[in-house]
Amino acid sequence: MTGFTSDEMMTIAAARALKNDDVCFVGIGAPSAACNVARLTHAPDITLIYESGTIGTAPEVLPLSIGDGELCETAVTTVSVPEMFRYWLQGGRISVGFLGAAQLDRFGNINTTVIGDYHQPKVRLPGGGGAPEIASSCGEIFITMKQSKRGLVDKIDFFTSFGHGEGGHARERLGLRTKGPTLLITDLAIWKPDPETKEFTVTSLHPGVTREAVQETCGWQVRFAAGLTETPAPTALELDTLRALKARTAAAHGGQEVA
Repeated sequence: MTGFTSDEMMTIAAARALKNDDVCFVGIGAPSAACNVARLTHAPDITLIYESGTIGTAPEVLPLSIGDGELCETAVTTVSVPEMFRYWLQGGRISVGFLGAAQLDRFGNINTTVIGDYHQPKVRLPGGGGAPEIASSCGEIFITMKQSKRGLVDKIDFFTSFGHGEGGHARERLGLRTKGPTLLITDLAIWKPDPETKEFTVTSLHPGVTREAVQETCGWQVRFAAGLTETPAPTALELDTLRALKARTAAAHGGQEVA
């Protein structure tokens, strides 16, 4: 690839998935970057909601956490966390939940709790926060993460956020009426669930990426769509917007890294 990084391609491809009329529950890190690039480019009227209760926020910099003051200062309104979850989320008023993952399996089940055995973990992760409820109650779920065999695994160590379970109609059998994960955007490709099995399938490779590179960084046997395409490269506007956002963020947070 020339002119942009794989991380920039991932963020911009994720941003493109959002529509102007979406009401989006935003995760911190890569999802937040994608959602705000969308807001600053093709989706100026998108409603961004963060777990702390901020609705319609329009931050100038990326937040380090859901409690970042920038979110409250730029929000249309701020509600209590119980109202956010009970009225807005569980009330079916949020169209898209945008999440990240530490581990992800082929059916979109997410682990952000522990690596290894729960009682004696190798690594204890930040936990679920509101992600389990987001995964169950938003109209659909988008996921963004870098590819690696540690991240894309055959079997996750802990079910933090339910995707499509063991596949097929698992969500319906549990009484979940939302779509669940409908899109996975990595630094190498775009994935969508098979309509029947719900297994994530690669539908588009980012510029310069090979099938072999995708397989080498995935812990299961990858399926590729029959009509496999190439993701359009970032435009100058998209790149300039993302880079300016990252530069403002670095300056505001004293150089602290924001994914």
